[in-house]
Amino acid sequence: MLSTDDHRRDSAGLLYVYPVVSRRAGGVSVGINLNTNNACNWACLYCQVENLTRGGPPPLDLDRLERELTGFLSDLLRGDFMQRQVAPEVRHLMDVAFSGNGEPTSAPEFAEAVSRVGAVLAHFELLGSLPLRLITNGSLLHRPEVQAGIRRLGQLGGEVWFKIDRAEAAEIARINGVPLRTEKIADHLECCARLAPTWVQTCWFGLDGESPSAVARAAYCALLKPLADRLAGVHLYGLARPSRQAAAPRLTRLAAAELEAFAAEIHEKTGIRVMVSP
Repeated sequence: MLSTDDHRRDSAGLLYVYPVVSRRAGGVSVGINLNTNNACNWACLYCQVENLTRGGPPPLDLDRLERELTGFLSDLLRGDFMQRQVAPEVRHLMDVAFSGNGEPTSAPEFAEAVSRVGAVLAHFELLGSLPLRLITNGSLLHRPEVQAGIRRLGQLGGEVWFKIDRAEAAEIARINGVPLRTEKIADHLECCARLAPTWVQTCWFGLDGESPSAVARAAYCALLKPLADRLAGVHLYGLARPSRQAAAPRLTRLAAAELEAFAAEIHEKTGIRVMVSP
């Protein structure tokens, strides 16, 4: 049975399409994995992907992606997949999400993949009723082809979950493994919000026995506040599945009360609504 602590990409025996039970979506999410080689341009300490490597995905077989999604949705909607694989309390189809084992927008075919997935959803008459989501680190928003894909996602009624785990350059380097300036994050987030409805998604956890500092919390709120009226909200979540990275022993899951307190601080300082998934 699918569970929130098991997000295996091969659970359906397919290359690009995989079902999971998502805490944040609140039911079954149909994932689209474009990074089948476990390659990403970031290296987050909490990443659950085994054998994570730096880089981008191999060329996509868009016809296969379309066939897999069509076949899987047919089984899910018209067959007995839900009865066989999903507990009754979460037996709801919540979304189709570009996520997977790396940064989805690093695929040169990303924009075309969005259109292909949109066509499949239209075939099942799901456009407008089933959300299409992109889960992204937002690092490639400067590329016109990535903007085109997100614009198309927005036209299809979709939304973006834009990863921001920390706001200070030194903390971003430590948590996400990349050199990144706060100003660049803000520019990319603003661009994304113009193209499609955008949520910020933030993984909040302890590192080396210490919770994120007051300085880290203040910097995070300062980054989001100027864009508050353009964002759909914040998904603030804790560690649910074990990291597959070398840093795993250094990570600590925070108590729900600590996440709720930070959520209240974000709302007080920015006015942005916050959804918490401990």
